[in-house]
Amino acid sequence: MDSQKEALQRIISTLANKNDEIQNFIDTLNQTLKGVQENSSNILSELDEEFDSLYSILDEVKESMINSIKQEQARKSQELQSQLSQCNNALENSEELLEFATRSLDIKEPEEFSKAARQIKDRVTMASAFRLSLKPKVSDNMTHLMVDFSQERQMLQTLKFLPVPKAPEIDPVECLVADNSVTVAWRMPEEDNKIDHFILEHRKTNFDGLPRVKDERCWETIDNIKGTEYTLSGLKFDSKYMNFRVRACNKAVAGEYSDPVTLETRALNFSLDNSSSHLNLRVEDTCVEWDPTGGKGQENKMKGKENKGRSGTPSPKRTSIGSRPPAVRGSRDRFTGESYTVLGDTAIESGQHYWEVKAQKDCKSYSVGVAYKTLGKFDQLGKTNTSWCIHVNNWLQNTFAAKHNNKVKALDVAVPERIGVFCDFDGGQLSFYDASSKQLLYSFKTKFTQPVLPGFMVWCGGLSLNTGMQVPSAVRTLQKSENGMTGSASSLNNVTQ
Repeated sequence: MDSQKEALQRIISTLANKNDEIQNFIDTLNQTLKGVQENSSNILSELDEEFDSLYSILDEVKESMINSIKQEQARKSQELQSQLSQCNNALENSEELLEFATRSLDIKEPEEFSKAARQIKDRVTMASAFRLSLKPKVSDNMTHLMVDFSQERQMLQTLKFLPVPKAPEIDPVECLVADNSVTVAWRMPEEDNKIDHFILEHRKTNFDGLPRVKDERCWETIDNIKGTEYTLSGLKFDSKYMNFRVRACNKAVAGEYSDPVTLETRALNFSLDNSSSHLNLRVEDTCVEWDPTGGKGQENKMKGKENKGRSGTPSPKRTSIGSRPPAVRGSRDRFTGESYTVLGDTAIESGQHYWEVKAQKDCKSYSVGVAYKTLGKFDQLGKTNTSWCIHVNNWLQNTFAAKHNNKVKALDVAVPERIGVFCDFDGGQLSFYDASSKQLLYSFKTKFTQPVLPGFMVWCGGLSLNTGMQVPSAVRTLQKSENGMTGSASSLNNVTQ
């Protein structure tokens, strides 16, 4: 019966996953169909605009050429009209002179004839008919303005859609996820020397497999990539996976997207649990700051409500239980007394994890480490067998030490600006590093018997956290070479605080 139920549960899980895949594919098809309709409409509009632009250019060229022909016609006509007018005037004067010369032949008186002859000679010498060019200044030829658009017609007949680059192919084997960076590599299915650049798109997701249409995040774009790989660095891995896709672009148009690739980007993400933190700590997500007046304003407010309408003065030492904010995420008691502690809201039950802590410059005292959930509300980090930490004290005297089970190991290294915390739950190791240089500060070796929570103590100052980080490659390398040679929790057993 039990085996049948387990088999049925597996079948149900398989069917549910398959239904989820099919629904995602249906969403993809619907979005693709909608995209085809919208993009087709846009392309048709662009096509109309392009042809209208061609028509407009042709009309402008035609108008310009018509004007050129008309101007040439007007110029030649004016030249010929001027020449024709000059010739008509010269002909009229010449005919008059010819008639006068003919009449002069009939003159009988020698003296009068001689006078007429001299007049005719003078007039002939000055006659415009003998100074005219009898060659037209312009010809009637207009062939220099003729056109032949046969080549242009051939070009127009070869109009076609733009050549679109093929979709690149992302090679998951060549992609690398390390040190909160992702390197994506791709190649073209065939050589294309017209490609100008690539566009890479990425987004975070908590779903494995093909990207979901109805994902909660939008694609982010990186444009103008000249090579065939790109590295995104300084990422916060606050999702389980990242989707990637890439497209090639020539000078005119972008091609199809590559098949999307999903890469795993798991890392520990946690916030500080303000439901159980000490009242003198002001907690906001990944920041905690000492507040000496913490809780007093709320207590006074509650006391005012309780004593409204009462006579007499209430005892100043009386504290209202209702003054404490209600627990939001935790189910444990709030830290109190001198345990100025706040824990992370996410338990570590397996695997290797890493996070970093930075203290304010004027912080007088703080601790960084891990603790079991059973850490008492009066317990301080490192003073019980359920917590491990390194402690920095800048008040009265400067000390830097590792602490566990009320034992202290002084650390002869400088306090770094940022402390990296590495927790290997299965390997029973808690190590602290200079987050910048990755120098090992101290390493505890133990066996965790229950889930641990990141733990922090702060007094007169503040801390800020950086989570969503992978274990750095340098830390992994150091862990392999360390192999238990550094000081461990066992060495603290012989050193009292």
